[in-house]
Parts: sequence; structure tokens; C-alpha cells
Amino acid sequence: MTLPAISLPAYDRAALTPGIVHIGLGNFHRAHQAVYLDDLFALGEGHDWAIIGAGVRAADAQMRAALKAQDCLSTIIELDPQGKSARRVGAMIDFLPVEPGNASLIEAMARPEIRIVSLTVTEGGYFMDSAGRLDAGAAEIVADAANPARPETAFGAILAALKRRRAAGIPPFTVMSCDNLPGNGHVTRQVVVGLARLFDAELAEWVDANVAFPNGMVDRITPATGERERALAAEFGLADPVPVTCEPFRQWVLEDHFPAGRPALEKVGVIFTDHVHAYETMKIRILNGGHAIIAYPGGLMDIELVHEDMEEPLVSAFLDKVEREEILPIVPPVPDTDLDAYYAVIRERFANPEVADTVRRLCLDGSNRQPKFIVPSIRDNRAAGRLPKGLILLSALWCRYCAGTTDSGAVIAPNDPNWEELTARANKAKSDPSIWLAMGEVYGDLGQDAEVVAAFAEALEAVWRKGARGVLADYLAG
Repeated sequence: MTLPAISLPAYDRAALTPGIVHIGLGNFHRAHQAVYLDDLFALGEGHDWAIIGAGVRAADAQMRAALKAQDCLSTIIELDPQGKSARRVGAMIDFLPVEPGNASLIEAMARPEIRIVSLTVTEGGYFMDSAGRLDAGAAEIVADAANPARPETAFGAILAALKRRRAAGIPPFTVMSCDNLPGNGHVTRQVVVGLARLFDAELAEWVDANVAFPNGMVDRITPATGERERALAAEFGLADPVPVTCEPFRQWVLEDHFPAGRPALEKVGVIFTDHVHAYETMKIRILNGGHAIIAYPGGLMDIELVHEDMEEPLVSAFLDKVEREEILPIVPPVPDTDLDAYYAVIRERFANPEVADTVRRLCLDGSNRQPKFIVPSIRDNRAAGRLPKGLILLSALWCRYCAGTTDSGAVIAPNDPNWEELTARANKAKSDPSIWLAMGEVYGDLGQDAEVVAAFAEALEAVWRKGARGVLADYLAG
């Protein structure tokens, strides 16, 4: 049997030197930032911008062991319906030990040649409260403030390294969030500066005045790795325990705010612009919001895979109606972008059968994702004098999902950091829907909007009585 060809790094990895420390070596980073850098290195440029990988969680040690065993190479398999392709990405040249106190990480970030520290620590990993400020009462934040020399969080480690650089007269690195957060640079600044204020006000002021936190929008669908993904790697002759599969599409939009320098990523497709917020709003509302729109009805219907969800006519039509009537009209213009064409591409991406993304993954962590991806669209519709019944129905479907069973009665395994609390609240909301909208950290003051409250109560009662199929059919019938 002839194995498909594997693309290998088209440059001398031994000649690479580090310029970036990246914290959080999950699938997304390895299929996104690392791939862009791999492409740049292949052009013969930026060889002083290689990545040193790092993690601050105990679970990161397993990823380190797997990647160190293969010389820090990542297997990236692009799942194009026209044919799969595999490449070995060599942009990372080391992975630091994962250890309490993060001494190795702090030491690495303090090195003068490190000019960017980037992060993918998930949307829920920023210790933000419902008002978008640092949650100073979070246990890990309290611990770092009490013992800043041995921090446990990425943000505490960043501060320890910046303090060391400041003392040594080394210019600060740029802190670049690559997480899927509105205003991710602003959020990261608030967390880092807010943590510093808890133990060193002077350091906090210096960081706020001297450290750059560029905003960025990132996009690529990367399913979790399981046996299917390992089997795909084996088809290419690779015994890789941590391969990454991903769709062919990728996008990265960044503010060009890197005082310490940056790689020439514009040469490999990264968009540098002052209008990151416009791209970000488009992506978060249309793509991430779209994921939620198909996820919860699909989950309640016991649909396992996302492309199968898109093959369900009720779900596909629900997505179309909500996107076209309640999301696209309130998304601000984006430079050089046709929103209808962008949405058409989103539909194609969701329907790609090769990706085999799971509905369960899309349903994950709704308590962090709903207030970022859905609730802002509800608010914008209300500000325009409209009652977005489709988005409100989606909220009711999320509530029903969190009750812990599908419409068939199958038990839903915990799928949110706050699952136990959500399940209790969702079951109480069956008789008193206002209990669900009372979650201020999710809905803010929407729970005091009488029209929203009434529409949600009506939708939730119908979801319980008719099931997801029944309520979607009714909604689509008008």
C-alpha cells in the first residue's frame, strides 16, 4: 500500500532560535499559530522566532512528554473533503518542564531573546467576573497574589518574568492572547495588571504603561484528539499519540502593536489591521454564535457529529433563519468582507463531514460561551427595538440541555465547569423560568427585560412540552 506523502519542515530546524514562549499547547495553537510560523520559516524568514512551549496545568505534562518524544514536532492533518493531507510542523523547538511555581517558565520568559509571550488558555481561563474584571476572589488568583514569586497561573508567571526583566533592564515582551475572546488583548491586560495590583501597585502601573497586549481574532475548527484522529495519523505511517486534525480554513487578524518586534506573518496570510474588533465581532457572532445555534437542539436530538447536525433539515433551517434575521443584520461592516459570503463559507465549514467535530464539543462550557457569543446579539437586537425570538429560543434550548437529559431521556454527561449548579438551576427553571435568566454573570440585566422574560418562559415551556424537534418546527413555521 502506498502511503500518502507527508509534508516535512522545509527549513533547518537546528538553525532556529526562540523568540516566542507559548503557554497552552492545545490542538488549536498547534494547528494555527504554529502552522503560520512553520509557513513563514519555510520562506526562509523569521528563523529567530521559534516557539518554546509551556504549560501551567498538571495535565500539560502529558502533552510535553508526547511532544518531547517526537522532537517537538506536531502532526497536523487537514481534513479537506477533496482529500486529506498531513504535515509535520516544526515551529516549536522545546517544551519547558511543567512544575509547581513555574520556575522554568519564568526563567525562559525573562530571556532577552523572548519578545512575545502568547497564550491559548481557553475562554474560561482568564479569571474574569461577570462585569469583565479580574475575579480577585478566585482561589488561584488569591494564591498568586499571596506568593507572587511562585505563581501557579500563566498570568502570575508573566508578571514574575516581567518583574525580572524590568530589574535587569531588559525591555518587556509583548503579551499576545490567541484565545477566542472579544477584545482578547484588553482582557489579558486587565487580568495581568489587575493581578499585579493585588500585590505590587508600582509593578502594575509599569506593566500598564509599558507592556503591549495586541487584540487578535483567530479562527480554525480543530476537533479534540481521540482514537479516530490517532488512526488517521497511522494511515500516514505516523505513530503519534497527539495528532491534530483540522479544517482547511484558517484566519488570523492582529493589531500591529509589537514594540519588541514580531515575525513577518503578513507574508503567510495574517491580516494586520486597526479594525480587529470588526473581524472579531463578525466571527464571534456568526461562527461561534452559529455553533451554539446548532449545538443545543442537536444535542437534545441525540445527534453526535456536527455535519450530521447540519444534515438535519430542522437544525439547518433554524441556523439559517436566526443568522439571517437576528445576527447578520446587527453585525457591523467589516473591511473587504461580504457578510453573506462569509456566512456561506461558515455553513460549508460546519457541514464538512471529514472534520467529524462533535456536537458535544460545541455544547461544552455554555456558561462561559453564551455571554460572549449569544447574549450580545440579544442585546443588540433589543437596542434596535426587536425581540430576537430565535436567539431566545436558543437560550431555552441551552437551559433544557443543562437539565441533564436529551429528549429521548438519555443522560448528558457533565459538560460545563458549572454543570452541577446549572443542572439544579435548569430543573428549577422548568417551573419558574425566571430562575435561569437570573444568572447575572450570563444575562446581566436581561432578566429584568419583561419582553425577554416572557418570550423565554414561553420558549422553555414549549421545549419541555414538544421537544427540540417540535419547537424548531413551530419556530420555522412562523
